[in-house]
Amino acid sequence: MALLFDLKDLRFAYSGRAPVLNGTSLTLAPGERLALIGANGAGKSTLLRLLVGLHHPQGGTITAFGRERREEADFHEVRCKAGYMFQDPDDQLFCPTVLEDIAFGPLNLGASKAEAVAIAEEILSNLHLSHLRDAITYKLSGGEKRLVALASVLAMKPEVLLLDEPTNDLDEANEARLLEILLGLPQAMIVISHNAGFRDQLATRRLHLKDGILKEA
Repeated sequence: MALLFDLKDLRFAYSGRAPVLNGTSLTLAPGERLALIGANGAGKSTLLRLLVGLHHPQGGTITAFGRERREEADFHEVRCKAGYMFQDPDDQLFCPTVLEDIAFGPLNLGASKAEAVAIAEEILSNLHLSHLRDAITYKLSGGEKRLVALASVLAMKPEVLLLDEPTNDLDEANEARLLEILLGLPQAMIVISHNAGFRDQLATRRLHLKDGILKEA
């Protein structure tokens, strides 16, 4: 079975600071739901950003979808195939309305306006969010923004989901709904979450990031 991601000996440090990744290796196979755990500041979010080329490693290799990725151009395909949900949905949502935000990704991938709207409406229906179709994005609650951010990722039909603290700002009912949605998806995923109950119900495998190294948890 071909791996979706294969990271070997990654090293990364922010300028003037100690390394956050110091020989980190990771694999993700189709269908896996991998939970990354570790203390705040351990480098979990940094690792997700490296996967999609928002940061570049100072050592080691990133192989994604069967190809080693080194240059910025190498990551264009990765960003189409790996849907990244940011920890702060305000970093992800920037269109005036919910429908426009969700349709933006398909439009960017070459869909016509009608096709993009149809995809967005289907995703909204599947997530039970159709009532937010014409809502003004910046007026949404924190939990609503998080669910709309997930919808915008799913609209691009990625092969992998990269989810950074997806339960933040969700009440108990919406957290349960999110868990149900994710468990029903075929995509492999890497999830960062401090919510142990959510994480333990979702993950098929866990890795602990400490001192720049990932170990089975």
